[in-house]
Amino acid sequence: MGGFVEGKVVVVTGSGSGIGRDLALGFAAAGARVVVNDLGRDATGASMADTVVGEIHALGGEAIASTASVAEWESAQSIVQLAVDTFGRLDCVVNNAGIVRDRFFFNMSLEEWRSVLDVHLNGSFHVSRAAAPLFKSQGSGSYVHMTS
Repeated sequence: MGGFVEGKVVVVTGSGSGIGRDLALGFAAAGARVVVNDLGRDATGASMADTVVGEIHALGGEAIASTASVAEWESAQSIVQLAVDTFGRLDCVVNNAGIVRDRFFFNMSLEEWRSVLDVHLNGSFHVSRAAAPLFKSQGSGSYVHMTS
């Protein structure tokens, strides 16, 4: 990422493990300040977001944890607001949050299907939509435009 993200503020949803964790650590290593967003808890009950924030701090980076759900409109607003309240701005959103319902399609319940859509589809919209007016007001040119 080079100097491209140095000093920038980035929200990475679903960053408590896997690809999201690696993205959060990579952004932080490149000098970005990171909002690590994840609902997950490890086997001991510890917040996975807090764990990643601890890793970033141990490497000398700046980060804060958010355990708000991307699937809820108000929670998504709070993720963006946390970035602004903590770091004064927001420059980038990485919509990485996702859930797995380990079922064959013909076994999946309507509730399980809706929960997948709420995180993957609505969650991406909620967080991006919460951030877009801020991006526009900052004149960053990074605001999201969605077309069909």
